[in-house]
Amino acid sequence: MKKIAYDDYIQKATRALSKGAFLTVKSNDKVNTMTIGWGSIGYCWGKPVFMVMVRDSRYTYELIEKSDEFTVSIPLKGQLKEALKFCGTKSGRDYDKFSESSLSIQAGQDVNTPIIKGCDLHYECKIKFKQVMNPNNLDQKYNKDWYPQKDYHTLYFGEIVGTYLEE
Repeated sequence: MKKIAYDDYIQKATRALSKGAFLTVKSNDKVNTMTIGWGSIGYCWGKPVFMVMVRDSRYTYELIEKSDEFTVSIPLKGQLKEALKFCGTKSGRDYDKFSESSLSIQAGQDVNTPIIKGCDLHYECKIKFKQVMNPNNLDQKYNKDWYPQKDYHTLYFGEIVGTYLEE
């Protein structure tokens, strides 16, 4: 693994995120990953931050609420499409996503949560702030288009404590 600055690959990361990345969370001995297509890399409170969104209906939500960290593993070259599809459509409550989609995990370098091997870019994050979306503050068109079931996200702002490339 090669350590890099959080913003060295920010444009590539943002483009690849829309095609899917793995959000991985660990709580006690339970580990789960899910596919995300939304997120944000930025700078807040004097620190680099990765913001991820998780709906409370997701198994990942149960784990992230009991954790203080997460990792995001991004395949930049379009690999792992089938695993991304599986992890985005199946619940960790019902499936062992790692064995079902042949994903391997590797210990994080700066956090206790693992990363997904085979991805090019990894972010390790410590949660510093979370906020449940308030639908009254959401553009009504977005509310109608993205939340017809009123299943709003919780936003988790994680300080990026490690960023690296797989070599």
